[in-house]
Amino acid sequence: MVAAMELEILGMNFGCVLAALADAKIPDKDCLLPLFSKLLGYTIVAASTTVKLPQILKILKHGSVRGLSVASFELEVVGYTIALAYCIHKGLPFSAYGELAFLLIQAIILVVIIYYYSPPMGTKTWMKALLYCGMAPTVLAGKIDPALFEVLYASQHAIFFFARVPQIWKNFTNKGTGELSFLTCFMNFAGSIVRVFTSIQEKTPLSGILDSDCSYHFLF
Repeated sequence: MVAAMELEILGMNFGCVLAALADAKIPDKDCLLPLFSKLLGYTIVAASTTVKLPQILKILKHGSVRGLSVASFELEVVGYTIALAYCIHKGLPFSAYGELAFLLIQAIILVVIIYYYSPPMGTKTWMKALLYCGMAPTVLAGKIDPALFEVLYASQHAIFFFARVPQIWKNFTNKGTGELSFLTCFMNFAGSIVRVFTSIQEKTPLSGILDSDCSYHFLF
């Protein structure tokens, strides 16, 4: 009966739920938790498409990047790139990391906007941009030595941590957050809490769970 009622959508198996309901029973924990985790995972992915929108709109509305640290947003792009490439390389289900793709796109847009509203770009800034554009496709395609890949992934913990330091220092010295969006920071934090649960259910490596918990979603 269970086999006859198998129904899988986007990697979510509703078969056990349908079978239990057909027998007038409450689905057990082993059936509900994986399904609930998948649903939460896709919810996070969907929500991630707008996480940085408040920050983008705030900059565009005021035409200013006052109080924002360029280095913080640049390092964030690097960290997202490494994290996304590693998840793709490890073959994790999209529901377990999909938000990284959308966060990376939004982070890149943010950096471009910050460059636009900042003083004229110097040679150093152009060099960093060109270096990223040259290296990112190779990293995302996984066309690097496996050992180097592991080193890069391990280093992203430090990258995300140090991405926060310049912004925290700028907030402290300015005695304010400037154009930093609280809503974006809050959405990052809330998403990270939920992602810890889904990562455990998806059997994500411990390092990946630590990322969600305290690295790339750490509040400014």
